[in-house]
Amino acid sequence: MRARRLTAVALAFVAALAVFAATRGDGPAAAGPPAGLALDARPADSTAEEVRRLQAAVRRGEPREAELAAAYAQRARETGDPSFYARAEAVLGPHPAGAPALTEAAALAAARHDFRGALGLARRARAAAPDVNAAFPVLVDALVELGRYDAAERTLQRMIGRHPDLGGYARISYLRELHGDLGGAAAAMARAVAAAGSARSFAADTNALLGELELRRGRETAAGRAFRLALAAVPRHPAASAGMARLAAATGRQDVAVARWRRLVTRMPLPEYAIALGETELAAGRRGAAERAFALVRAQEAILRDAGVDVDAELAVFEASHGSARRAVTLGRRAWASAPSVRSADALGWALTRAGRPEAGLRWAHRALRLGWRDPLALHHAGFAALAAGGRAEGERLLRAALRDGLAINPLLAAEAREALR
Repeated sequence: MRARRLTAVALAFVAALAVFAATRGDGPAAAGPPAGLALDARPADSTAEEVRRLQAAVRRGEPREAELAAAYAQRARETGDPSFYARAEAVLGPHPAGAPALTEAAALAAARHDFRGALGLARRARAAAPDVNAAFPVLVDALVELGRYDAAERTLQRMIGRHPDLGGYARISYLRELHGDLGGAAAAMARAVAAAGSARSFAADTNALLGELELRRGRETAAGRAFRLALAAVPRHPAASAGMARLAAATGRQDVAVARWRRLVTRMPLPEYAIALGETELAAGRRGAAERAFALVRAQEAILRDAGVDVDAELAVFEASHGSARRAVTLGRRAWASAPSVRSADALGWALTRAGRPEAGLRWAHRALRLGWRDPLALHHAGFAALAAGGRAEGERLLRAALRDGLAINPLLAAEAREALR
């Protein structure tokens, strides 16, 4: 039964991709250059060969299960195919033991957004090998996503104190971003880029993240340079390809943005990318094409859930904006219960606002912004919640902040904000 279920997941992924490629709409994509920090430094195009090598080693009886699980997880990141997570889980078994296996099990739980499970497994890995740093990154990530920011900072300090490295700098960057320090976040990510050295996968990941920060800061030239460096290291790198699409949108090249989103979604139809495509199509007035992209989001939701991936927060925002506000509230409450972070607070607040409860939505928006977070989408949600709740001055202040802090990467939402400010 389990094997049939995994096969169904894989086939559904391929089917969703094929349907989208066949119906994507308004002409072929124009030519042009083509999530989270990877844990593997191998070039992306070598991971499939690494999987085959490790599979053979495990068949020979070599204790390489943790390495094989990590390679499967890397393939999931590279391809967007969540069935690789199930393969990693099967390799590790129901009761992983030993620090390497526990660390990979923790990373797998985090990849599926099971942050409570990731935290417990990472702690067990640390207890099994207290002198090894491998579990620290997952431990920090889990604490952040569970909204335990002080504990995350203390743990990160211990991690950096023992061995300052790329993973530590990247997480410093993220915590600074959550506290509204975009300049400090970019500086820390630049150190992560330097620490990546010649490892192509790391160089691509860190440059893509740096590009996003520079784009948020309004530094389009620096952002484009970082995205191009990422693509030079790993051609068609998904996050860098998404960054180039956002850069095109932010600089007013909507047709280029649409073309780039289509190219990316055709080969990696993750909900985040499909939503961005749909909203960019809407901004360009192509409602039919947008609806096809949004249909793909719902197809991918089923695939990801079947693979054990929790995407409640992301889908709460999507449903609130483009679907059922009532369902969005359910998803938002579930997201907060499982991972009470600023992101889930934002998702629940927006869902409540769109469901006609802006006062409650604004309270949750304040909770989302309590650290000083300057995410343009969260600021947009908070601004419209304030307007709907009767707080005109606060709403206008928040919408201006959203536009200042990068909302132009989403032309649909930027247009909505400008219209509300007239």
